Amino acid sequence: MVNGSGESKKEVLSRGDIRIGALGSGSDFTPFLQHLGVSAMNVGYGGEDEGGEYHSIYDSFDHYTRFKDPDFAYGVTLAKTMGRTVLRLANADVLPFEFQNFSNTLQNYGTEVKALLENIRSKTEDNNRLVKEGHFAAAADPNEPIMVKTYDEVPYINFAPLENSLNRLNKSANTYASAVKNSNKLAPAKLEALNQLLYTIERTLTLPEGLPNRPWYKHQIYAPGFFTGYGVKTIPSVRESIEQRKWKEAEKGIEIVSSVLNKYCDQIDKAVALLGE
Repeated sequence: MVNGSGESKKEVLSRGDIRIGALGSGSDFTPFLQHLGVSAMNVGYGGEDEGGEYHSIYDSFDHYTRFKDPDFAYGVTLAKTMGRTVLRLANADVLPFEFQNFSNTLQNYGTEVKALLENIRSKTEDNNRLVKEGHFAAAADPNEPIMVKTYDEVPYINFAPLENSLNRLNKSANTYASAVKNSNKLAPAKLEALNQLLYTIERTLTLPEGLPNRPWYKHQIYAPGFFTGYGVKTIPSVRESIEQRKWKEAEKGIEIVSSVLNKYCDQIDKAVALLGE
């Protein structure tokens, strides 16, 4: 059974894979992915029941075995899932990495930040018009006055560098998928070089200086929100700058993210070259 919104159900039923979800914080993967740039997964099963407790005195072994999973069916299934995943990685000649899912998901993130900017532009225009026409003042309780203000006009931001890098990523991902599918057995030295490219590629999405005001978080695609704690923010330097109306910082973030994506594409293209040699 598929749970969720109509759009999410439609997507799940129409895809041949599962779209990757964005990782925020609050779990063991945080230092690996967001500080070191090591690829990570957070896998679990759920959807039937939210449970009702989390890190409480009721979150005990006794509670788990009496109410949660008395037959350990879910625990065993999850252990088998991750066990087979580890074996798949360990026994593969060429590490089973692919980039089309990531590329497609990043396209969505790019669409989201552009839509976010337009949404703020629309709300700003509405707010300023209502203030200017006196609607807030007319509706306010005279005994409890409210502070209202107008905002500066929202500028248009150049998303072209991000769009170009996302377009390049799409092409590189498709080229790699075709190359790895049609490749012949590689010599040991080339195979070692290819796998090293694959398992280190995530590091190209990090920067030594980290995110603005958060140097520990080095990943430029995934990070916990500055104000949300565990909750993830994708393309955070761009998204959060727009949310905070820091337009120059948003444009700088676009340049930075585009740069790391191009380095990511460079690695994919090197992998393609190894497969074709």
